[in-house]
Amino acid sequence: MLYRKMFAFPEWRLRTTPFAELGRMRQQMDRLIEGFGDTPFNMAKAGVFPLINLSEDAESYHIRAELPGVTADALDIQATEKGISVSGERKIATEGKDAKYHRREREAGCFSRMVGLPGAINTEKVEANLVNGILNVLVPKAEAAKPRQIAVN
Repeated sequence: MLYRKMFAFPEWRLRTTPFAELGRMRQQMDRLIEGFGDTPFNMAKAGVFPLINLSEDAESYHIRAELPGVTADALDIQATEKGISVSGERKIATEGKDAKYHRREREAGCFSRMVGLPGAINTEKVEANLVNGILNVLVPKAEAAKPRQIAVN
């Protein structure tokens, strides 16, 4: 009984529902996690992986990646029969060894991202361009993967 009162062990009363007890347990877990402070549990991960959108139309797939601060010569794009690989390096100027960061979310370093595609592609005709930090990759579908219009007689 003393243990139950001291450590707020779940008490089941007639008026308490299991859902109310789950809510109380969630609040306790939130307080526990907040108690860790600035640890990897509650810090946002910036990472250097580019954010990517993948869309398609009847003729091709379109890959758009956000790569601010990356130049075209720092990119390596390779096409395989199963997808597109985008890798490179983002460089960010440092403030100096005496700088004290109040917030550090931008990261520099090497990145690599493999984008799997749902169908076969024509690897010989893949095109890519980088404009204002946005990488656009046009990936034509293979003839076998394109939809074919069937005439009804």
